[in-house]
Amino acid sequence: MIYDLIIIGGGPAGITAGIYAARQKLNTLLITKSFGGQVVKKAVAIENYPGFEKISGQELIQKFENHLKKFARPSFSEKNLGGQVEIKIDEVKKIYPVKSRKAGISPKAKLFNGVKKTNNDFLVSTKNKKEFQAKAIIVASGADPRPLEVPGEEEFIGKGVSYCSICDGVLFADKTVAVIGGGNAGFESAIFLSNYVKKIYILEYGPRVSADETNQEIIKKTKKAEIITNAALKEIKGKKFVESMVYQSRKTKEEKTLSIEGVFVEIGSQPATAFVKGLVEFNEKDEIKVEFETCQTKTPGLFAVGDVNIGQYKQIITACGEGAKAALAAYGYIQKQK
Repeated sequence: MIYDLIIIGGGPAGITAGIYAARQKLNTLLITKSFGGQVVKKAVAIENYPGFEKISGQELIQKFENHLKKFARPSFSEKNLGGQVEIKIDEVKKIYPVKSRKAGISPKAKLFNGVKKTNNDFLVSTKNKKEFQAKAIIVASGADPRPLEVPGEEEFIGKGVSYCSICDGVLFADKTVAVIGGGNAGFESAIFLSNYVKKIYILEYGPRVSADETNQEIIKKTKKAEIITNAALKEIKGKKFVESMVYQSRKTKEEKTLSIEGVFVEIGSQPATAFVKGLVEFNEKDEIKVEFETCQTKTPGLFAVGDVNIGQYKQIITACGEGAKAALAAYGYIQKQK
């Protein structure tokens, strides 16, 4: 079977694209490792999503997921496609363009015996060794936490080094921890951790923190945080678990050691785009270049939305907007192919 559309990712952008695709009666497959993405892992309290004065990331994504599943079926059949969304929990490893019979069918495309191939279709290969064909693709795979790349980081992952305060914060009750990163993500992580820990060091590489004034005021009221700017992390130390960290002052070049029991990394993220290399253009951050109006990449029929593309504002509401735009653009693209 050839789908009209395959959506890769189950965060706000991918879910919204799925809802819009279903309403356009597109035969859609949504493939995701899990629902929620960074919203579930990092958004403690959301206060800027219209319609909800305050809601947790987990609660909001659950509402998104429930909405999507109103259009979902366990699987499609050739007789009853119905414009519903099929959902598969899996991980996409590669996207291939499917070649026409005249041009020669690629080895991957031979799996679709008896199905007419077109020059414009795509083939999606997954971790579970499944392959699916579609006329259009929306990449909404989000981003993964950016690593610190300092000695001790990999060694102590799960032993004091964490990339998710919501997941692991409760494990550090009454302990002293450090949050690396002075942006909104770092301050929101520190705000959440203040419910459990004894003390928090917030380390910012630059000369000043960039978190919103509101977040700065909240963390100040906890009286648990110490903010250190111009701090370049050098090493994480410990025996079986994290015990300390070394940083260097970028102003004085002096190295200092902090006694801590946990390190929470909040220095941004890197787009999950490895599976689409060769089909799109990237900027210096490995974000996918797209047209503003449609979110289409340089490859016709291939769209990129949310944290994977070059959009400046990585917000839930902008990801949803891009998911909607891409689904509508994909519908228009598919109609022209017909």
